[in-house]
Amino acid sequence: MSDADAAVGGAPVRSVTGVQIVGTGSYLPDKVVTNADLASLGCDTEWIVQRTGIRERRHAPEGMTTSDMAVIAAERCLAAAKVRREEVDVLVLGTLSPDRLLPATAPKVQERLGLNCAAFDVAAACAGFTYSLAIAMQFVAAGASRRALVIGADANSRAINPRDVKTYPLFGDGAGAVLLAPGSQEQGALAYTLGSDGSGADMLCRRVGGAERPYQPGVEDSSWLLEMDGRPVFKWAVRIVEESTRQVLRAAGLSSDQISCWLLHQANVRILDAAIELLQIDRERVVMHMDRYGNTSAASIAIALDETLRAGGIRRGDHLVMSGFGAGLAWGTLAWRW
Repeated sequence: MSDADAAVGGAPVRSVTGVQIVGTGSYLPDKVVTNADLASLGCDTEWIVQRTGIRERRHAPEGMTTSDMAVIAAERCLAAAKVRREEVDVLVLGTLSPDRLLPATAPKVQERLGLNCAAFDVAAACAGFTYSLAIAMQFVAAGASRRALVIGADANSRAINPRDVKTYPLFGDGAGAVLLAPGSQEQGALAYTLGSDGSGADMLCRRVGGAERPYQPGVEDSSWLLEMDGRPVFKWAVRIVEESTRQVLRAAGLSSDQISCWLLHQANVRILDAAIELLQIDRERVVMHMDRYGNTSAASIAIALDETLRAGGIRRGDHLVMSGFGAGLAWGTLAWRW
């Protein structure tokens, strides 16, 4: 595949085969928060459904962290894969809501799972799972890993201002995990692209808490919570999903009709509706769970993958498309053969 076959913004399209997913797992907190439950905050319940397709989401209870959810999803994944803990030799965790700014959350998950391996976080927001998957599959394809655990987990309810009535209702909490292992040369990412555009950094961000604007003790400031400029993010997301998907399909030599399952980041039903129309996708093949879970950020694709696989919706030889997109601005889209 040549560098000339570039994706959106000049990001190259590559391929990594000889990798397979041998187990999946996910976790959603028990606490269901309906649109009606948010009415007391000033949220318009009808607006939420009409503009986003979301009817309810899950919130982690007090005391539950991102690492807690990641551990449960990972345990379910390892049980499904039927592997021994000592076989896992790398752990990659995508999240925008780490337990702490320092250290990374992945080593905490690694310790609780009883693993003896390298563990690190990937901060690519809602593209965190596709970025983490792309990184981990390089380890496996290069022979540097035999079993790579990839997790997407976010406790979004802790990172968004409840007074932001246009943003707070969009997000939910959850985690999903997959385990990678060597596979046949027919399996893996037939084509994938990762990209970023830092000029859109202010469109979706948390301004306070880093080196640019450290916390100021005693100062009342909600800027440490997530802020989103919804309209330009929506327009960008529709464009990025369409263009990056067309690039990977062309590079993989696939048509949209050959895709058995579309696993697109669950940000907004209107984004997915637009992608379905532009790409002329069979809607029945597009996994949607945002009506029940909201936007679970780095977890959304992994949750969709786990639920679809457990329901018998994915079989050996099937072609999948996974596309994550979000703050950064960052995106990752893969055409995957199961």
